[in-house]
Amino acid sequence: MLALILAAPVVMGSPGPSTVSVTAVGAAFGLRRSLAYTAGLVAGTAGVLLAVAAGVMAALLTIPYAQPVLLGASALYILWLAWRIATAPPLADDPGAVAAPSFVAGFLLAIANPKAWFAIAAVFAGSTVPAAPKVAALIGMIVLIHAAWLLAGASFARLFRHPTAARVTSIAFALVLVATAAATVL
Repeated sequence: MLALILAAPVVMGSPGPSTVSVTAVGAAFGLRRSLAYTAGLVAGTAGVLLAVAAGVMAALLTIPYAQPVLLGASALYILWLAWRIATAPPLADDPGAVAAPSFVAGFLLAIANPKAWFAIAAVFAGSTVPAAPKVAALIGMIVLIHAAWLLAGASFARLFRHPTAARVTSIAFALVLVATAAATVL
């Protein structure tokens, strides 16, 4: 169980669409206004975990040529997201002028997040802990990982509002996502 808990933050908590988005939302809208979106990410990621535990991922990978297609789709999605992040404008000075992302937006991103499927599958398959305690431990890790990224984003809100710092940070996040895409394909 200890190995599972130590592996989860490294594999599941590394930068990716979900963690990068919760950080950006936290920076843009602050802690309180980001909670619904974060709850959606947590619920959607927990749904991915339950699907992996139920064997959905394993069933998909038994289909001939499914793995390269899924890997390619993941890489393309992450590259597209990296482009969107790299070209995003600085965050607004008045986050109240724009509605904060909703629970549903977070949930849908989590379900569509290809990195989540592969990272959770890797962590889940890499442990001999029985399924029920493994699922419980990983749901706890999902909550902690998203809370940590949200707090990081909220704590750096001022940085994301300065045009030069926002550009540098956006490009850095995009490069991290490109590295994630490369690691997914390799």
